[in-house]
Amino acid sequence: MPTHAAGRIAAVLLALEGMAIVALVIWQVWALSAGDTDSVESAIALIVLTAVGAVAVIAFALATWRGQSWGRSGGIVTQLLILAVALGAVTGAYADLVTGLALALPAVATLVLLLLAVRAAGREARGTASE
Repeated sequence: MPTHAAGRIAAVLLALEGMAIVALVIWQVWALSAGDTDSVESAIALIVLTAVGAVAVIAFALATWRGQSWGRSGGIVTQLLILAVALGAVTGAYADLVTGLALALPAVATLVLLLLAVRAAGREARGTASE
């Protein structure tokens, strides 16, 4: 199934998010090696979970690029999770509007593009099914 422009752009944005998560893993490993953690076990567990998340987001990006529906679905869930984190960043004791916006704006853009890609794929599937 060919991917439309919205799907391609969404795939690129997902890949960039995945690479940002990889950068976070690198930062976490550096912090662990510098002794900047209270619990080594918790730090290692967090590194592993973050790395799994990075692999998943990059896989969603590749699948979205190839026009596979599971990539778009996973990408949509990822954007909703990022928006939840952004909401947490702007509320609470350590609220920071800039951090929340830095997380929310790309997530909203990617979410919109993914939804447009889903609509395009649905139209195309209905068009080929009636032939």
